[in-house]
This record gives sequence, structure tokens and C-alpha cells, in this order.
Amino acid sequence: MECFEIITGDFLKNAGLVGMKYMLDLSEAQENVDYGINENKQALWICSEFASEADWTDMYFKAFVHYLGPATVYQTVLEKIQINLDKMEKDIWKSEKTEKEDLKFINEKLLSNSYQAGYANIKEKINNPEIYEKLKKEKLKDKMGIEELTVRLLELQDFLTQPLCKETFCMKSIIYNYINRFWDGKCFLLRANAKKDMRTLFEKDFSEPFRKYLKDGHEKAKDICIDCGMPMNPKEKVSIAFMTEMADDLTRKRSAFWNCKVDAFLCPVCAFVYSLSPLGFQLIGNKFVFLNVNESVQTLIGHNRKEDKAGLSQEKEENEKYPVWFAKTMNIVLDKKIKELSNIQVILRGINAQDKYKFSVIHKDTLNIFKLEKVRKNLDKLSKHPIVKIKNEYVNVYEDAVMNILQYQSQYGLLNRLLKQALEQDGTIGTAFILYHIQLWMNLIHRESEMNIERDGGKIIMNRFSMRDKGYELRKEILRNKNAASDECLRGTIYQLLNALSVRNEEKFIEIIMRMYCSSKLAMPDGFVQMLGNQDLFQEYGYAFLLGLKGSYQKKEDNKDE
Repeated sequence: MECFEIITGDFLKNAGLVGMKYMLDLSEAQENVDYGINENKQALWICSEFASEADWTDMYFKAFVHYLGPATVYQTVLEKIQINLDKMEKDIWKSEKTEKEDLKFINEKLLSNSYQAGYANIKEKINNPEIYEKLKKEKLKDKMGIEELTVRLLELQDFLTQPLCKETFCMKSIIYNYINRFWDGKCFLLRANAKKDMRTLFEKDFSEPFRKYLKDGHEKAKDICIDCGMPMNPKEKVSIAFMTEMADDLTRKRSAFWNCKVDAFLCPVCAFVYSLSPLGFQLIGNKFVFLNVNESVQTLIGHNRKEDKAGLSQEKEENEKYPVWFAKTMNIVLDKKIKELSNIQVILRGINAQDKYKFSVIHKDTLNIFKLEKVRKNLDKLSKHPIVKIKNEYVNVYEDAVMNILQYQSQYGLLNRLLKQALEQDGTIGTAFILYHIQLWMNLIHRESEMNIERDGGKIIMNRFSMRDKGYELRKEILRNKNAASDECLRGTIYQLLNALSVRNEEKFIEIIMRMYCSSKLAMPDGFVQMLGNQDLFQEYGYAFLLGLKGSYQKKEDNKDE
């Protein structure tokens, strides 16, 4: 049996390979007959006879609708229709804010430009197109009678659940909200093709060239695929520039190539695999996540397996209530099978148009940080209420804290912002302390060679917390001396101390601290002497003291955690 192989490559090629396996598993193709993983587990093989006859366009569309369909606005429209029908059946539907917003949502989404363009391509192939035409002429309104609204919603429900309607409307959402985050400017994502039939375009640009390439001979071909190295004819070349952030417009920008001769072209097989890259990523919460574990194809596929649709809820909630992408990713990277790997590459991409790829290589130290129960417990606390408003910006502190660990960065920058915000809003002080606690354990891991974390870690943490208690003690003394009910009198001083910490200005920091203690009857803690000349201790002791000065103090729960 003649076969061709798709071998691993860069992260997008690997994502495409994972997407190919997912698509084939959903199809009628037989594993280990039409496709499978080769003996050395480094490539996915596909039977050439099967590939040259397969309906790749149909498989592509069905796979994307199956996985990403539940995350589209189409699904949300159906849910809102059902919610309102249930209310009407129970005779509890009222013309109030929620109901009005639901009807407005249904009208706007179904009559969007992309949905109207999709409808125009299928109206001759579906049943009851007059239902959609009626919606265009007369939108749903809360002023309609209950009976009329019920009939209209039931008609829309039947219309939308037709297989071709579902595929068309889902794919319109998918290509403009998900696929175009990975590739653009080609096929149905070429602006000039916006109103054309999506299947016809994909067949012409990807599926047919794929099949034709496998059937044609290439004995005289002079060009080489930049990815797999296979020969190809001039008319078969596909510019890699259609992949987002992979290359500039190669027609106009040739200076990056030797003698200005562009050779960054893919063969039709690799181009098809790259087009599947969005399907290789897992959409969890509001993040696309891909673990580029290159040990073998089986490992690559196994650790990017789509087990459920739990994370596909971002159309329903603007901010994810629980950042499941991290929990799931950590379950993977801490799996016994890959604990011994020194490097695990995690690629993240947000669902927003302005988001870029974020690359993180999880080193051994990073894995050790995440394995600590204290770190996981504090991250879990952050995850319960992850969003904090800092000035006019909503910051996902949980997500930023995780990314800081993954990217080997400290939490001090974020901690400084939270403490400055705490001067305006006391509610953020608890979040700031949790973040500080995480940073302490990060520091211990980085200094692991100098100490035994299991034996000495708790003592060191409590030593830092004692500095926080000293700060709280000074706070109470100053407020009592000034007969103040709030810490308004401390705001300016705390702000100056935070600025000194952020630029690591020990002299300025100690000068302010000494003035404060001189105005009180308390003795200045020895910790301030110990931290001089030691930048690590300066930040650990300094932030601990400021947390106490702003109102954080040693609680019984803290001792339990330790």
C-alpha cells in the first residue's frame, strides 16, 4: 500500500498534524487502514489512494463545526431562542430588559453581514428560506403578541437547525473569529471572496490542489517545499505568507531572501496541513492553547486531545469565571509521562483580533513551582476572583500571575500595581498578599540549590510574614497617634515607598522608613539592616512590610496554609 507521511515540524505544522488526526478520526476513514502513526512514531501516514479520492472539504468543514460550533454565536442564538420559548410555555415571559436584549441579540446576529452572505449562497438548497426573508423584513419585537412571537421563534428554530444552515452559519462565525487568528488573506478569508460559497472556495484553493499533487508526477519539478522538502511545479507553489505572523507579503518584501529570490513556498500537502492548524489548538476559556511536546507524534496528539467542550463558553460570558485553560494545561505538564522532560513549549493565543502568539518554554524550575501545593493553593484562590480593576483597566491577575511563572518573570511589577491600586480601593490588598505569597515560593525554587525547600521553606516564609506584621504594627501605632480612623494619612508615604521598591532604591526606602519609626515609640526591625546590599531580601522584606503597612496582617488562615 502506497502512503505518504506528514512529519513533525514547527509548532503550526505540529498543530496542523494534530488537527489532521482529529479530522480523520471524525470522518469515515479507517485508522490503521487509511491512516495511522508510523512505526517510529515520528509521522502520521495517510494512504495515497484514500487521500487522492477523499472529500477533504467535507471533512474539514464538519471537523471545524463539530469542535468550534458550540463556541459560536450561532449556538448562543439557539440557546436564547430556547430560553424564551421555555418562558412562553410556562407563561412567565415578560417584556422586560432580559427578554428585549435576547430578541435584539437574535435579530442582530442572524442579520449580520456575514450571515446574510452565507444565507445568499444556500437559499436555493434549504427548506423554508422565506423564514429568513421574513426576519429581514420584520425583526422580532417585544411588542408582538406572545402567540406571534412563539410561532416566529419556533419557525426560526426549525430553520436554523437544518444541517446546511448550521454548517453555513457556524462556519461564518468560525472563519471570522477563530480561523483568521491563524491564517488570512486566502480562500474564504480573501476580502474579495466574502460573498462567495465557502466550500467552493476551499475546494479550489486547498482540497483539489492537495489531491492533484498526489496524482501528478514531479520528476521534472525544480522547486522544493520549504517545509517537507518535496518537489513541486511552479503552479503548485503556495506562499507561506497566508499564515498569520509567519511571513510578510512576499510579493512586495523580497529583501529578506538571498538575491531577493523568494523561496518560502509550501507544497499543496503542507499548505493543507497548515490550514488545519486552528483545529490542532485547544480552545479553553478565552485562550487557544497548544502544547508542543515533540517527543513523538503520539505524545503530541495525546497532550492536545480534545476531550470535551468545557472550555467553549466565551461567547456566553465576557470574562471566564474560572480559567480552566490553566488547570487543564497544568494537568498535562505535570503528567507522569512528561515530568522528566526538561523543556515543554506552550503556545497561547487569545481569541481577540489584536492578540499575538505567546510562547513559553516550561523549564524544570517552572514545573517545580507549579508542583508546589502552596503555589497551586494560592493560584486557586486567585482564580476564584481573577479580575481586578486597576485605574481604568480590567486586569486578569490570575492569568498574569500564571504567565509570569511560565515566562520566568517575577510578580513584583504586578504586585506594585496592585498595592498602588489598594491606596484607592482596599479590596485589592488580599489579592496583593496572595500574589506576594506566590512570589516567595518562586524565589525559594530559584534558590533551591542553596537550601532544602521542604525543610526550610516554611520557616523562611514565616520570617517574611513577620516583616508584614511589623508593618501592620507600625500602621496601628501611627493611626493611634494621629487619632485617625482610616489610613488616608499614610497614602503618600506608601506611594513613595512603592516607587522606591519598584526602582530598587534602598537608600530612599530606608530613609522614609527611619522617619516613620522616629515619629513612633517602636523599635526599627532588624530585617531592614539584613536586607541592605541584598536586592532579593530588599524586595521580599520591603513588599512584606508594605503589605502590613497597608492593612494586611497575620491571620490564623495563613498559619494553616503553612
